[in-house]
Parts: sequence; C-alpha cells; structure tokens
Amino acid sequence: MAVSQKICVQPHKTVLCISGLAGTGKSTLSKKLAQKYNLHYYSGGDALKDLAKQEGYDISVQGWWESSDGLKFLKERVNNPKFDRAVDEKLLEHAKQGNVLLDSWTMPWLFTGGFKIWLDASVEKRAARVAERDHMPFEEALKMLEEKESRTKAIYKCLYNFDLGDDLTPFDFILDTDTLTADQVFKVLCRVVDNVSTFCI
Repeated sequence: MAVSQKICVQPHKTVLCISGLAGTGKSTLSKKLAQKYNLHYYSGGDALKDLAKQEGYDISVQGWWESSDGLKFLKERVNNPKFDRAVDEKLLEHAKQGNVLLDSWTMPWLFTGGFKIWLDASVEKRAARVAERDHMPFEEALKMLEEKESRTKAIYKCLYNFDLGDDLTPFDFILDTDTLTADQVFKVLCRVVDNVSTFCI
C-alpha cells in the first residue's frame, strides 16, 4: 500500500509501530520520533526487561539482551510464554487508547490498524553496530545475535504463528538502513510520517 493511501481522520487514535531486528537502530529512532510527533512511547523490549528485573536479573548492563543474562532470560521465555503474553496484552491496551508509538516485534502482527514501519539491515551490518555499541568483538556479537534471533523467532512462531523478520506483509513502509546513518534514517522516516495524515486504528 502506498504511504499516501494510509489516511484516517482520527488524530487522537494515532498508532505508529516501529519494528526491526537488533542493530537496526529502532529503539533510538522510535524515541526520537515519539518526541518529535508528541506520541506516548512504549517499548516491548523495555517491558520484558522490567519483568526480567522482577525475576532477579540485573538489567543495568548495556546491550543486556545480547549478554549471557539476556540470553538466559530468553531461554526462560521459550519455556514459559507468560512473559511475552503479559507484555503484548499491555501493548495492545496502549494501542487501543491511541496517540502512541510502539517499539515492538509483535504489534505489527497482533494489532490491526495503525502505520507500521520495518527497519531492515544485513546481519553483518547489525552485528557490527552491536559490537561497536557494546564494545565486543564482531564475531561474538554475530554469534549472540544469531542465537538471540533464532530463539526469539521460535517464541513468536509458537505463540502467534508469524515469522519475525521474514514475513513483512503487515508493514506499510520498509527501509533498508545498511548504508544509512542514524540521522539519515530519522530524516527519511520524518518525511514519511509528514506525508501521512494520521496512523489510524
């Protein structure tokens, strides 16, 4: 669907979903877009980390999801869907209220409506970004990304029967970020957002 066709007349019901695998810059970008367009920001990853903290994990480490503790919690999620279900139910409540930006891997598939953006990048580029961000060797970052994403995809396939990162049919706009800086990605998406009247539910 062309961006210009996704128009609604309920600005108080604005719902914008940003998704993309680790290393695409989606969380940083989502926060900047939410601030620029005065939307409430909610992150599925942050909500899961809060649940991990309640389970006794130390989530203060930068790049926690790619750490040994992050991967350990991921294994817990594989064996017990209660964490993901609780987060997704809360995100759906926020979406129904409107005026939100959802930084989420699941909402593009679970929520009908809104405007949905997928940020794409090669696994090599993403691993390089994670390695730089978390000050680790490239090979280690690549290995952790592959393990994390394999398990995460399995969780969502089992819970909701969608293929994270492979099935992009829910998305209204897909952007390859491989050769773009964070600032360039932000400017491109601002142009997209500015040309869509609202993101309706």
